[in-house]
Amino acid sequence: MNDKIKMNEQLPIERIKNFDEVALGLTKEQAMAEAKRCIQCKNPLCVKGCPVMIDIPAFLKLLALGDFGGAITKIKEKNSLPAICGRVCPQEDQCEKACVLGKKGSAIGIGYLERFVADYEMRDERREKKKSHLPSPISHLPKVAVVGSGPAGLTAAADLAKFGYDVTLFESLSTAGGVLVYGIPQFRLPKEVVKIEVDYIKALGVDLETDVLVGQTTTIQKLFDEGYKAVFVGSGAGLPSFMGIPGENLPGVYSANEFLTRVNFMKAYKFPEYATPVKIGNRVAVIGAGNVAMDAARVALRLGAKEVTIVYRRSRTEMPARAEEIVRAEEEGVKFVLLTAPTEIFKGADGKVAGMECLKMELGEPDSSGRRRPIPIAGSEYKMDCDTVVVAIGQSPNPLIPKSESRLKTQKWGGIIVNEKGLTSLSGVYAGGDIVTGAATVITAMGAGKLAAASIHEYLSESKTPH
Repeated sequence: MNDKIKMNEQLPIERIKNFDEVALGLTKEQAMAEAKRCIQCKNPLCVKGCPVMIDIPAFLKLLALGDFGGAITKIKEKNSLPAICGRVCPQEDQCEKACVLGKKGSAIGIGYLERFVADYEMRDERREKKKSHLPSPISHLPKVAVVGSGPAGLTAAADLAKFGYDVTLFESLSTAGGVLVYGIPQFRLPKEVVKIEVDYIKALGVDLETDVLVGQTTTIQKLFDEGYKAVFVGSGAGLPSFMGIPGENLPGVYSANEFLTRVNFMKAYKFPEYATPVKIGNRVAVIGAGNVAMDAARVALRLGAKEVTIVYRRSRTEMPARAEEIVRAEEEGVKFVLLTAPTEIFKGADGKVAGMECLKMELGEPDSSGRRRPIPIAGSEYKMDCDTVVVAIGQSPNPLIPKSESRLKTQKWGGIIVNEKGLTSLSGVYAGGDIVTGAATVITAMGAGKLAAASIHEYLSESKTPH
């Protein structure tokens, strides 16, 4: 049985000098050949493995026949962000993990193929004409507000517009996309791709209002007072977590959130063309081993750091980052110091970061996350040389909306509490994505947005009670 086709990429020696996309996509011939590997299972487990339930066998069959337009139409029945998902979603842990072919050989490259048909549509010179084939906005149903234009909010807004609601999408920044624009680097997810996907959702009839900070410039109650009959909160996890060790407030220590936002959203990598400087030293330590940590490490290399080291308190087996992103980081020269935890960041004569004390760890029994718990090894302290530290150990839900609306019940750690339909403790208010779960994947947030949109539709179809 043939193996999964490998996608072409920029060579490591070249890509560390630029912010261009690393993965270069498939050719038509490669995509059709890969799609033809699908055996069209009668019980397609890949669909069950997809959080937004794309009819994967159907789109693969169309693709195998060369009907690229039909394939993207089939995907968009369930997923309004295919070019994004094809790039950043962990298919290897979802749809591809469930692929029958993967049990004895190599799973279908579903993510590669989703990206291919989405990119084909974006390149298609008939694309402008195809806008006439968009679902016609009905908008005779009630007004619904969607707060936050990240993956959850974009998905909820698109599905609600398709149901026929008059949807307004509120974004606190000047550009829509949430974590897709401020968190994920250009070399993994080009911002032009995000813009095209957002434009598609706007073309469905969604009204986008930027620079609106719900919880400050307006509130959930004010939205109801203005005539909105339901609200979806998808404001994400924008509150960075820190280690709580001495020296963490020194100049030269960044949260990954700040570091990546400066580079991605504020275009620091184009300084001085954009007036957003980022001071990066010669030796950068990135704490953590998730996708955000890999992104921060690879960005640091591209900004000119001579040495970048991932410091992680568990082993490689427990790393939460995608396997392909770990490999790419290694190819680019990122070093990995595992079973190690920082205990203090040292201040130099200039008042800035001058090194870090670390403690070696060993792994004990699994904890609540299912990963083996790191246990300090007494007397194993040592000093690591570095002049910049990026802390990428997770993010907490944005607290602004819960603080502005006391009727919303939250977890102790800040996540909004919802039921199985995405309903919060406040009637007519639904929530999903990182604001509920804490930082998770793009596709998981999209699944939550889709669930909430269906629940809002059910609620408004049955409810006649004014707010």
